[in-house]
Amino acid sequence: MSLNTIYQPIEEDLAKVEAWLRSVAETDFPWLEELLGYSLKEGGKRIRPTLTLLSSKFYNYDLTLLLPMATAIELMHTATLVHDDAIDKSMIRRGRATVNKLWGEDKAILLGDYLFAKAGEFAAETQNLRVIKLFSQTLEIISLGELNQSFSAFRLEQTRQQYLQRISSKTASLFLAATESGAILSQAPEELVTVLRDYGYNLGIAFQIVDDILDYISTEEEMGKPIGSDLAQGTLTLPAMLLLERYPEDNPVKRLFQNRDKLGDRDKQENIK
Repeated sequence: MSLNTIYQPIEEDLAKVEAWLRSVAETDFPWLEELLGYSLKEGGKRIRPTLTLLSSKFYNYDLTLLLPMATAIELMHTATLVHDDAIDKSMIRRGRATVNKLWGEDKAILLGDYLFAKAGEFAAETQNLRVIKLFSQTLEIISLGELNQSFSAFRLEQTRQQYLQRISSKTASLFLAATESGAILSQAPEELVTVLRDYGYNLGIAFQIVDDILDYISTEEEMGKPIGSDLAQGTLTLPAMLLLERYPEDNPVKRLFQNRDKLGDRDKQENIK
């Protein structure tokens, strides 16, 4: 099944979400408008708002509630990317220079904060306390995942369970929020809400594992960002864990982590290869 087939049932409504995102960039401050326009530019797959819309198709499909929530989900996702890039000092995202490269880390962090706040404002427009609480809990979980990743950087002694817990917080939680909020807003029965919640979670886990694999076998052109960036930042992902399990005594991951203070970014990339 192609992506076009999946998107077809909500294609027109996804275009409306895109219009809402463009409206976010319309402010009285030219410098803020420039930052928002750049960070929210069309080009991503918009997977998360798509999931929100599709998850509502089973019951009461009410766009007056779904458009603000789908927009909130995408704004939250964009905010996490802006923050991630600033924290990791990444220079490229989706084949373009990152916000922190063009405007600096301080402005990138503040822009991410603004996007989170704007996302919360849109989520509140649903006037659904359960969905608003889910939004807040998701932001909390994502922040916890980021802290967990930061404190575990360059640590070789990590288990698969710890890895799954980390990607559950950083990635799967937002997929889960997308599908669960869509189900709730459509007034679906609790059984279906649980099914769609589990689907979003498992899809998010699978999505991140595939992304972690591509970080090793893909190219910068295909990924839109430098390959090997996770290891260069000291993030131990599943492929690296499997390599450590198979070759516990000597492997490039172990050498990289043990000699990280002696290597520059270019040397780290070469070590990963």
